Amino acid sequence: MSETILLQSASDVFASAGSAEVFLLARLLFGFVLAFMGLNHFMMTDGLAGYSEAKGIPAPRLATLFSGGLLIFGGLSVASGAFVVLGAGAVAVFLLLSAVTIHNFWAVPEEQQQDEMTQFLKNVVMAGAALAFLSFASAPWPYAVGAGLV
Repeated sequence: MSETILLQSASDVFASAGSAEVFLLARLLFGFVLAFMGLNHFMMTDGLAGYSEAKGIPAPRLATLFSGGLLIFGGLSVASGAFVVLGAGAVAVFLLLSAVTIHNFWAVPEEQQQDEMTQFLKNVVMAGAALAFLSFASAPWPYAVGAGLV
């Protein structure tokens, strides 16, 4: 019995009809949502810093502004296809860290658990998407700037 393993090369990933456009749409949706979330950190700095402080985050105002900048950079990185390793990687790490430090639903009063669990799960799912984009970072992306460190 012979089994054949079919491996796709990086150049074949976007060869099927419409896949390049669907990938672009996914990048734009994901990236612009992240960038908007980052802008929100700047528009609502006091409220988010207060929430971070209540969760025990050190230097909450600085952390809010830094994370806002990171989300903007990461979102625009994925959307544009520039510096994807940095952008998607940083976003994945941030989302996983903030899921367990900020949205720790297991450690809040019962009336807050559902909201925190929803935010926790949102961060985990988005971290998964960032990791998926990161896994394609070495392939040439269609409709991308293509700038990177390597």
